[in-house]
Amino acid sequence: MLIVTTTIHKHSSEIKTGYHNWSFYFYRLIICPFFNTDIKMVMMTKIQNQPQITDINAAAASQEHQNKSSQDSQSFDTDSFDSDNGVALGEVLSPYFRPDELTVVCGALDEDKIEALAKAGVEAVINFQPEDELTFDEKSAVQNAGMAYEALPIRGAEDLKQLNILALDGILRKHHGKKIVMHCKSGNRVGAAAALRAGWLRGRKMDTAMARGRSHGLTGLEDEVYNRLLVPR
Repeated sequence: MLIVTTTIHKHSSEIKTGYHNWSFYFYRLIICPFFNTDIKMVMMTKIQNQPQITDINAAAASQEHQNKSSQDSQSFDTDSFDSDNGVALGEVLSPYFRPDELTVVCGALDEDKIEALAKAGVEAVINFQPEDELTFDEKSAVQNAGMAYEALPIRGAEDLKQLNILALDGILRKHHGKKIVMHCKSGNRVGAAAALRAGWLRGRKMDTAMARGRSHGLTGLEDEVYNRLLVPR
């Protein structure tokens, strides 16, 4: 191959400088057909092999996506854990979100749901609903069932302030390692607060903070939370 390359280089130079002799015809009639055929064979081999590599990469990416989806499904769609003492919280609470084994997010509670939470081993209830949204004495019901009660009223976007997020952080630190329930009417306000805590106080990137919020029930306040996370705190 080295000889062929040298010959091509030499006679290419001769052609450019105007030398026309027998070697030029030898180059055109003998060397070029062989060399061009060799190039075509190499190119065809590369083209044939490339889709195989692409197919392998695509298959690997697809498998990775399926594995991740399966893991996400196991993380967030579980109705109960072994630590729930046989109580299927996913059937009792609606809506129901389970970011991790020690954290339950749900909608508004009633006395029956509070009793089920106590049976499931919940140790603390954090209520995001203002008093005027409640239809019963939730604090007394929770405490009578043997659980701690925390109130952090968030009526809507106007209450998604850093002061309230700091208060939430203090409550969560207070009950760190305990099994807790956080609730509003739909989980939306809980998810918003969780996302802002992740972004403002925990230093998480936008995508991570928003994903944290969604896992806690964030829906209608998503745009509001996104805009607030754009502003450094």
